[in-house]
Amino acid sequence: MPQFRQFANPAPLGLSSFALTTFVLSLHNGGIGQKFGSPPNVVAGLAFFYGGLCQLLAGMWEFASNNTFGATAFSSFGGFWMAYGVIITPFFGVGEALAAAGGNVKAHAIGIFLLGWVIMTFILFLATLRTNLGLCLLFAFLDITFILLCAGDWTGNGHVTKAGGYMGLFTALIAWYIAASDLIGHHNSFFVLPNPSLAPRSARANLEDSKTEEI
Repeated sequence: MPQFRQFANPAPLGLSSFALTTFVLSLHNGGIGQKFGSPPNVVAGLAFFYGGLCQLLAGMWEFASNNTFGATAFSSFGGFWMAYGVIITPFFGVGEALAAAGGNVKAHAIGIFLLGWVIMTFILFLATLRTNLGLCLLFAFLDITFILLCAGDWTGNGHVTKAGGYMGLFTALIAWYIAASDLIGHHNSFFVLPNPSLAPRSARANLEDSKTEEI
């Protein structure tokens, strides 16, 4: 039987890169640590390289690990961060072109962009209902974050955008927690972080049996 090289678990990298980039942008959206409405260019580097490239790579490694959900989620949000980086980076001229159109064109255009991610995130949320509690909460709160940010851009209501920023901070903390629960174990620490399974008992039993057989 041919032997295939096994990959390390790419999920902690994908979750950590998503969490940190979301955390920084959410501080900006919430007006925490800086004036609300200031340019979000500080997140551009993270959007391209950590939240973007690293998360995209994590998605590719999930493909190699035969994890369709992880591959789809990480690759998609890696693409999201790269796309957002293009919007806020002056070199590409996207934000400037939208701003030059005047009125609410830029805000409404970003709102449309975010609406697409509301839909995508909801689809991914439906695919987490029988995984684990952390992952389910992550996509639920992320979808709420996108809804608030989308509504804030469409209505021009800064309070709604700030609420989206606060929700994004909570979402980032959940992602960090899941990453930590994957990284921290009895093999390298004195404790583990619980992340309850939402799978039916029969499915959990089959998974435990398969792990026992592998051992």
